[in-house]
Amino acid sequence: MSDSTTSLKNTNSNISKEISIEINNILNLNTITDLNNILTKRNFLNRTNIYLNYLFYLVQASGILTTSVAISYNDQKLAWIGIGLNMFSSIINVYEKINSNIMKKLLSDIKAIKNGEYLDEGEVIDPYKKEIINFKNFKNSSDVNNLSNDNNLSNDNNLSNVNNLSNDNNLSNDNNLSNYETFR
Repeated sequence: MSDSTTSLKNTNSNISKEISIEINNILNLNTITDLNNILTKRNFLNRTNIYLNYLFYLVQASGILTTSVAISYNDQKLAWIGIGLNMFSSIINVYEKINSNIMKKLLSDIKAIKNGEYLDEGEVIDPYKKEIINFKNFKNSSDVNNLSNDNNLSNDNNLSNVNNLSNDNNLSNDNNLSNYETFR
């Protein structure tokens, strides 16, 4: 009996090692995929920032020049055009700074991958995920009185008389919750 127990433990140990190796392979592949995506994003943001930087200085210089010429000729319309160009250059500068901050975050992720400390903290995005509410168990779907944005379903007796549906995903019902299905 001890031989079969030892054999069973070795088999379980081998299976556990195989599972561990497979998990590590999946995580390593995910990390490499993330690194490639980060490098692609960083390259795109870097090229975009170069163009935004040149555009910022071009629009800012033209706005200053336009405003100066408008003031010297007392032309209010041209002065407002120059002010508008300066405002537009400020917006370009804001986008440039936002991209720079994103690039710093991506650089810290690259360093974390290099040091083996990377933790994927990105949002999970499921393109096939749709909010589905199954009303097939309702006797009459025209009894749905109020659809709001919270997904909050409150009813005292029966789910066929829905009074409030809101986007909170909070369901409170006293009796027939099994007849209602929410997929989110």
